Amino acid sequence: MFFKLAMMLAFFAVTLYIGFHTRKSARDVDGFVLGGRKVGAWLSAFAYGTSYFSAVVFIGYAGQFGWKYGMAALWIGLGNAFIGSLLAWYVLGGRTRAMTHHLQAQTLPEFFGARFSSRWLRIAAAGIVFIFLIPYTASVYNGLSRLFDMAFGVPYEWCIILMAALTCVYVVMGGYMATAVNDTVQGVIMLLGIVAVVVAVLSGYGGFTQAMIALSQVPSDASSGMTGMQGTFVSLFGPDFLDLVGVFVLTSLGAWGMPQMVQKFYAIQSVDAIKRGAIISTVFALAVAGGSYFLGGFGRLAANVIAYTPAGTPVYDSIIPAMLARMPNLLIGLTVVLVLSASMSTLSSLVLTSSSTLTLDFLKDNLIKDMSVRQQVTVIRALIVAFVLISTLIALIQYNSSITFIAQLMAISWGALAGAFLAPFLYGLYWQRATTASVWACFIFAIALVCSNMLLSYIASPINAGALAMLAGLVIVPLVSLITPKPDAARIRRLFQESYLNFHDERIDAD
Repeated sequence: MFFKLAMMLAFFAVTLYIGFHTRKSARDVDGFVLGGRKVGAWLSAFAYGTSYFSAVVFIGYAGQFGWKYGMAALWIGLGNAFIGSLLAWYVLGGRTRAMTHHLQAQTLPEFFGARFSSRWLRIAAAGIVFIFLIPYTASVYNGLSRLFDMAFGVPYEWCIILMAALTCVYVVMGGYMATAVNDTVQGVIMLLGIVAVVVAVLSGYGGFTQAMIALSQVPSDASSGMTGMQGTFVSLFGPDFLDLVGVFVLTSLGAWGMPQMVQKFYAIQSVDAIKRGAIISTVFALAVAGGSYFLGGFGRLAANVIAYTPAGTPVYDSIIPAMLARMPNLLIGLTVVLVLSASMSTLSSLVLTSSSTLTLDFLKDNLIKDMSVRQQVTVIRALIVAFVLISTLIALIQYNSSITFIAQLMAISWGALAGAFLAPFLYGLYWQRATTASVWACFIFAIALVCSNMLLSYIASPINAGALAMLAGLVIVPLVSLITPKPDAARIRRLFQESYLNFHDERIDAD
């Protein structure tokens, strides 16, 4: 207990110090929201990666999908690394940096409003961001609570309050730079921790070879889509390949449409930093996501110690904590700091994105006229506190609700946000013919599908519903654009030419 408490206190001290040290960079809106657009490759890459992976992945997704698919769950980690990270940086990074810099857009809704010349589109996007980031935030709290309970016996409520208060303090003090620097420190902890945890857990099962042999002898059951067959959990595509594809698409391609993810490209210092950031981010994702799903793939070996519902189905969020409970106290302490790091970095990104979006895209010039720079920063800080309080309350209510698995909460959030934003954002960067009507169509379809399915469950898995919303958007935007009036060709052509002329000039300067 001494080691665990000492590591936790050291982590808290470093986190608060960084928030205090970076407070000078958060005096104006651009500094508070984007770090003055001067964030280098390493900070940007770690900020992207730690916003991507939290307790949702390590505790929720790794536990649930490792149990369902066995070693095939590694495909999800590989997709997160090569599609959600590497390809995202190369496809979106440079163009996002160029166009948002030219438009002076600080948020994703602001990009939509400026790119498609629609104030109402910007307001609608701001509403979607604020509403659907809340369930994602609740899922982050939920995953962390189970690990704290295993390590310290801390009640769920106190765990949430502690994490929320600490995150709120350092984000309010230092804004984006506080989150970016903390994300780098937290990312290093995650890299070291995931390696140590995987090695320790496998050692407890007799090493990698013995663990694989034991897993190959586990018969599949109804929860994995097949019954009675041995060896399915060490097979290449697992027992339910089609369901695996849905998770792969949602968690990998979905990152392209998440506002807290793409906003990292707004803040990066230069075009040249994107190349280095892409490699760093991909290596980080391979280690953290790959390691998490690899560990979760052995979850069936802990079947005798995990929690079960009254109906006899596994409590998926208990699988990883049960596997970790066998480790020495020092490694348990490291694991708690690992998951706390992942969760706080994600939470800080979520609250900063939500509060800045609500201030700049909804309140400013709509409900509050002539907001000064100082007022904008003050309102963003106040909304950070409000958002943390709201999400904390939702998390406490959710703990006793019917939505008991982390994956369900994340699927609703990612399905709605990425389903609404991915296609309009991608086409908006690359295709001059994309129209405002097509963006509205994509927004309406994605939100209607995810929300109606949440109530009616006509698609059994909310993850598959979210993946469908994202893929459908890639078809809806070009179809609707081709049958609706063209945008102002001269304005759009000038926007693309000026944005990418600046982009090209920056590359020459960097070289």
